[in-house]
Amino acid sequence: MALSYNFLLLCSLLFFVSPIVAQTSFRPKALVLPVQKDAATLQYITQIKQRTPLVPVKLAVHLGGNILWVDCEKGYVSSTNKTARCGSAQCNLANAKACGGGICGAGVNNPISNTGTSGDIRIDVLSIQSTNGRNPGRAVTVPNFIFLCGSEFVLQGLANGVVGIAGLGRSKVALPLQLAAAFSFDRKFAICLSPAFPRTNGVIIFGDGPYVLSPNVDVSKSLTYTPLFINPVNTESGFLGEPSVEYFIGVKSIRVSDKAIPLNTTLLSIDSEGFGGTKISTVNPYTVLETSIYNALVQAFVNAMPNVTRVAPVAPLGACFKSSDIVSSRFGPSVPPIDLVLQNNVSWSIIGANSIVRVNNNDVSCLGFVDGGVRPMTSIVIGGHQLENNLLQFDLASSRLGFSNSLLFQRTVCDNFNFTSA
Repeated sequence: MALSYNFLLLCSLLFFVSPIVAQTSFRPKALVLPVQKDAATLQYITQIKQRTPLVPVKLAVHLGGNILWVDCEKGYVSSTNKTARCGSAQCNLANAKACGGGICGAGVNNPISNTGTSGDIRIDVLSIQSTNGRNPGRAVTVPNFIFLCGSEFVLQGLANGVVGIAGLGRSKVALPLQLAAAFSFDRKFAICLSPAFPRTNGVIIFGDGPYVLSPNVDVSKSLTYTPLFINPVNTESGFLGEPSVEYFIGVKSIRVSDKAIPLNTTLLSIDSEGFGGTKISTVNPYTVLETSIYNALVQAFVNAMPNVTRVAPVAPLGACFKSSDIVSSRFGPSVPPIDLVLQNNVSWSIIGANSIVRVNNNDVSCLGFVDGGVRPMTSIVIGGHQLENNLLQFDLASSRLGFSNSLLFQRTVCDNFNFTSA
């Protein structure tokens, strides 16, 4: 019964956005967005075009967000803006539980400031560039894109100029599935984030590969795969029976210099209340670990660097070292490698470029991991710094994650996607 219901909802969305197929003979196989890291907030920022006439809209990237939302209180002007009516296919797809005055609504959440409110489900034009996986092509338009109206209050904590959140979660109305349904391409997307210094572009590609970075490196051919898991509890609301739309993977152990660190392995699994496990986040700037896991990692890391001087911590980072004691290489600081051993017995290797953060004008280098407390909702949250210059493909159809490990090993970086030629 649930399968039939979901099928009908998907058909409704396909019907709803079908005018784009009828209006143009060009059907893209993939779409692309540039992403930049804001140095002040450490948030990852992208830009879409929305409304009629089209205007650029800056959004913070939330990998686990369930929908795209924008501030509609200030300066939202569009001749094609429509509200979704209660009981409509759009409201059902958005899982909108509130209804007032015939208009359906849902919760607007800002995970950075932990603020929220309610807003109307809206429909408007969205424009995005197509890609062949090597460079951007012509812009294409979704005439009836579903989004959520936020308010100026919920913008607090977001980077300067940002007017909302681009949700990339497993929800039917998040960007990946809406765009896949609109253009009938594979239910996959990839992210490749760049650091703030130097200021460069990362990339989000909706659809399948190739994912080509210069010098002519097709990263899609060298991905390692591990299953994606669904937490049965909504990790933002805590509601049982409402699955999380965030992306969870199965960490089985953690190794430092190829030696397993002591762990309470029960923390690595998701329990019946939704606690535990490992998720991937673009909201957290650094990886956050449950206290006992954090302490074990720090101890093993320090023990593996006997000739490096420990210095006072620099919040929020707790394990810091004298930079001059650490040799640099083309893979970043030469420090002990950290390996996350995942389901399927594959390893996500975190090298110095992703494990170490330079602070205080480079006089101090800190381990880019944060103590998350004794009983956090999620035991391991892999944060932005650990994701940079790693390409991650989220295959929603097969429920698996493809990851490249550091692109530095392939002599390329995320900034090497060609945004200039068509």
